[in-house]
Amino acid sequence: MIDFRSDTLTLPSKKMLETILTAPLGDSGRLDNDGRGGDPTVNQLEDLSCKLTGKDRSLLLPSGTMGNTVALLTYCRPGDQVLIDTTQHLYKTEKVCFESNFGQLKPVFYHLTDEGFPDVAEVANAIETQNIKLICIENTHNSAGGTFIPLDVLKEIRKIADGAGVPIHMDGARLFNASIASGLDVKEICSYADSVMFCLSKGLGAPIGSMLCGKHDFIVSAAKTRKLMGGGMRQAGVFAACGIYALEHQIQDLKKDHERAQQCFELLKGLKKIKLPGHIQSNIIILDVAESGKSASEVVEDIKKLGVWLSVSSESHARIVFSRNNTDSQIAEAVEIIRSYDASL
Repeated sequence: MIDFRSDTLTLPSKKMLETILTAPLGDSGRLDNDGRGGDPTVNQLEDLSCKLTGKDRSLLLPSGTMGNTVALLTYCRPGDQVLIDTTQHLYKTEKVCFESNFGQLKPVFYHLTDEGFPDVAEVANAIETQNIKLICIENTHNSAGGTFIPLDVLKEIRKIADGAGVPIHMDGARLFNASIASGLDVKEICSYADSVMFCLSKGLGAPIGSMLCGKHDFIVSAAKTRKLMGGGMRQAGVFAACGIYALEHQIQDLKKDHERAQQCFELLKGLKKIKLPGHIQSNIIILDVAESGKSASEVVEDIKKLGVWLSVSSESHARIVFSRNNTDSQIAEAVEIIRSYDASL
């Protein structure tokens, strides 16, 4: 099976796993007066994350979902209005902050442009007409096909937020993909958000973990929120060591994922019923299968039977995600399978 479901399927290398054996450990859940835990390897990872993002402090969490949830529940209180786009992962998939029996936050929506980044005019209008407490952006954007937010758009949203005194949280699950795709330094991207979450366990290849980075006082409060949510951990250096290895050795590997995505994109051009986007920017290709006469779930299941495993992005769209798991030969084989399937529709 050629598996293109997600870059969350990446497996740790032997060298990454070996870092666990020598990692100094402690009780990460016991915080000092400054909100720092007692595991030195976790603290090292948090310091490294600050250095890369340019933020004051950072916090290790088990997952990206918890990272985003902790951020939103630290900024906001039940009933607060949060500005998000209509297909944002933290609303579409994670949901908990906006559930009536959990976070009880109220979503206010803006749309993405045809290019896949926030519509600045809609963001400005919402800020002017609604009592917005937090702006959320996603970079790269999963549902939009791995698009990054251009620098001028980041600047405009920052200007709008500053004018209204509203903080910005960035779901940067694939932050380093955004950096490589845009050519912008990670610090530059993060400078336009008050807080950012990024995942260690996607293309970076660590087995577990996400980082929440922001201002000192915000992260101290976020650590308390994390504990309330059951996110206090003990010898978390066991997987923090893998995160350090990922950040020190595997960031540039993401470039190869982007190259393979582009290679596959070029080879798939000319399909009849399955439609490609106009272009791609990172490691994701979204396929529009509406003209196939089948749902995305049906198309994904059909292609899986032929040996290629995709994922469902929406009712009419399937997703291909490239990661360090994939090889050039797999791409060539997968292209032939998808082209053959398209011809049979």
